[in-house]
Amino acid sequence: MPEQRAAGGGRGVALNIALLRGINVGGKNKLPMKDLATLFREAGCEDVRTYVQSGNVLFRAGTTLAEAIPSLISASIESRFGYRVPVITRTARDLRAIVEANPFAEAGAEADKLLVLFLADAPNPEQVEALDPNRSPGDEFAVVGREVFLHCPNGFARSKLTNSYFDSVLSTTSTGRNWRTVGNLLELATDGG
Repeated sequence: MPEQRAAGGGRGVALNIALLRGINVGGKNKLPMKDLATLFREAGCEDVRTYVQSGNVLFRAGTTLAEAIPSLISASIESRFGYRVPVITRTARDLRAIVEANPFAEAGAEADKLLVLFLADAPNPEQVEALDPNRSPGDEFAVVGREVFLHCPNGFARSKLTNSYFDSVLSTTSTGRNWRTVGNLLELATDGG
């Protein structure tokens, strides 16, 4: 496949985080992180770093390139590996605001009971209103901008607050990260920012 580039790379540009959904989970959609990093470099990104095997990539890119990355990387993965996965991006500044906005962390909830769903698109108020607060008794959620914060005291595996549920009601695509991963990504972004 020819190298895909979008204008906007270069030094001194913003640090971004790409979050891929559904790779290296349960033996499906295998994608080595070195190959994923290569796709980002071929797209024109700089200072590319990956974090754990679940598809977290820190990279530098200008605004135009950063906005194009979700479609460029998704298409490159499909071309080279034969499956398509959603790619959602946030800037390092966005990630800091997300960490500061988690109402459950502020209330002292245990970190291992917290999850953030990153949404591809911000939902409208009517969509948010359509969410059922009683869908998964004992679990809580809060929609703030393009994120859904989850507090699942009984564990995520038992929760009915799933990606599929939020994607359906909010008419978007999401990918989730546990609170420790979000914190570690912010730390990496701060160290490399």
